[in-house]
Amino acid sequence: MAIRFGVFVPQGWKMDLIDIEDPVEQFEAMTSVAKEADEKTAFDSIWVYDHFHTTPEPTMNTTFECWTITATLARDTERINVGQMVSCNGYRNPALFAKIASTVDVASNGRLYAGFGAGWYEHEWRAYGYGFPETKERMGMFREAVQIVHKMWTEDTPTFSGKRYTIDGPINEPKNAGEKKIPLWIGGGGEKVTLRLVAQYGDACNVGGGNPETVRHKLDVLKGHCEREGRDYDEITKSTTFECFPIAPGADPEQATATARGHLQDMSFEDFSARWRVGTPERLAGQMQECVEAGANYIISYIPGLAYDTEPMHRYNEEIIPLFKG
Repeated sequence: MAIRFGVFVPQGWKMDLIDIEDPVEQFEAMTSVAKEADEKTAFDSIWVYDHFHTTPEPTMNTTFECWTITATLARDTERINVGQMVSCNGYRNPALFAKIASTVDVASNGRLYAGFGAGWYEHEWRAYGYGFPETKERMGMFREAVQIVHKMWTEDTPTFSGKRYTIDGPINEPKNAGEKKIPLWIGGGGEKVTLRLVAQYGDACNVGGGNPETVRHKLDVLKGHCEREGRDYDEITKSTTFECFPIAPGADPEQATATARGHLQDMSFEDFSARWRVGTPERLAGQMQECVEAGANYIISYIPGLAYDTEPMHRYNEEIIPLFKG
């Protein structure tokens, strides 16, 4: 089975637009990467994050809002699928999330991957007035939200009455672009709630963060949930994120990353390589293969510096993706 690949576009969350001063130019830099991936690569998808404040710490810098850019990127591309890793349930009422996603699926002509998760970034929760419920409560909210989203996409007059959310016959037309239910990508590796929800309602999951041992363990848990729920495990897309920076064979890693590091406030090579895997395509592909052998069939990569130089994305496309086409 051929492995599929996705790539994140720079939206500001990882401080990846800070050397572009004008906000319109920042937006166009993000869009340019999306168009290039769409027109000139074999990537199956482009991805954005659902965050309001930068990481690793909140700073007074651009972070473009997830669903606004999902919609605009969908209209600026033609082939490539567009996803979020992942939409935070706490930021939008789940029925509204379902309605937004349905609209964007139509705008994209059926190219939407709708990512959904419980959320974790406490600073932005509190800053935007959402509070920050305890983990047990957030997961309870998420459990109900997933059920509502599923109903909104599969029933004409859905009803749901839970402890945290209710719906009473909301009209959600059109539900999608007309050909298929919107794929629901559920992010997170929680073994009692999240992975069970994947087995019950998800079309895809995202687990492991590129660690093959974690990927294998989480997918074993998912397989167990699928057996108990009577769900076909093989019909679920199993994705993992793999953050990396491919360099040419024989290149000096410190020199090869200098430009990208320069656009990250002159980040040291030690910090850069601790955050992103730096290596030749062959080496990185070998590490990805370990995740594939652990059960992943979809790799989603963040590559730093693409707003300024897309060469690493093309190296990935030309020297990594072909190794997995079978």
